[in-house]
Amino acid sequence: MAAVLEFEKPILEIQEKIEELKKMSQESGMDLSIDISMLEKEAEEYKKELFSNLDPTQKMQIARHPERPNFMDYVNSICTDFIEMHGDRVGTDDRAIMGGLAKIDGRPVMIIGTMKGKSTKENLEYNFGMPQPEGYRKALRLFKHADKFGIPIVTIIDTPGAYPGISAEEHAQGAAIATNLKEMQKLGVPVIAIISGEGCSGGALGLAVANKVYMLEHAYYTVISPEGCASILWRDASKNLEAANALKITAPHLIKHGIIDGDIKEPVRGAHTDYEAMASEVKRTILSALDELSGMSREDLRNQRYDKFRKMGAFLG
Repeated sequence: MAAVLEFEKPILEIQEKIEELKKMSQESGMDLSIDISMLEKEAEEYKKELFSNLDPTQKMQIARHPERPNFMDYVNSICTDFIEMHGDRVGTDDRAIMGGLAKIDGRPVMIIGTMKGKSTKENLEYNFGMPQPEGYRKALRLFKHADKFGIPIVTIIDTPGAYPGISAEEHAQGAAIATNLKEMQKLGVPVIAIISGEGCSGGALGLAVANKVYMLEHAYYTVISPEGCASILWRDASKNLEAANALKITAPHLIKHGIIDGDIKEPVRGAHTDYEAMASEVKRTILSALDELSGMSREDLRNQRYDKFRKMGAFLG
């Protein structure tokens, strides 16, 4: 069973009561089926009500769940013939960004994403999903390879942000991300980005200059983490809910303001509770977007992407 988040505990309590009644029914021979059925219905209704009215910080907890599907979970579920491509051809192979050639329903794609681990050992290997400059340069190499051969690009993003350490700054972290933003705009192939969990700061945007940007229902996408914003504005990270509300980090707000193109429905308690169902929805979204973009010329794809990002931030007084 997936780890239970704090706000989910009432559901767990109801489920424990159901298990107690089932055990009592077995041991005593009493027919408690009506009581069990009523509690199961109550649990289901409570779950639907709870997860349809989550505040941004509760969605953040789901987005950060340690068992949430990572990049390779999606690759293994929706792709065939995946061939990982390593290194930036300059320095090293940053494992926080992975990518390579693959097929989705027989259609060739270049699939690239940030990678998180599910254990301490894995998180150390993938640097907790925080890419270094070499990772962005590797991604750029794969973008250009795809562009040269006319292969659509899919990115799957789940990162708390680019690595903020001294070594990253010494290797030109800001320049690496800025170069990706510029060069992604020039790509003449369809680019589809999916925010699958955390989408923080330039670390996420460095892979998300796309013709279509989607995010999972309980993911979030923001220029700065709510805790970081609260620490700067109020000198108090515990005011993260206020910051999250102000930042408009969830899918409905981002759709309204034209930042993303749509959200992808998750299983009731989140993507971590049903990998197969979640991967199926992600695959369906990717194929639909590919169908929509495949008829556009290289110039039209560039113009559509340029116009999309130029409109962001515009408002009427």
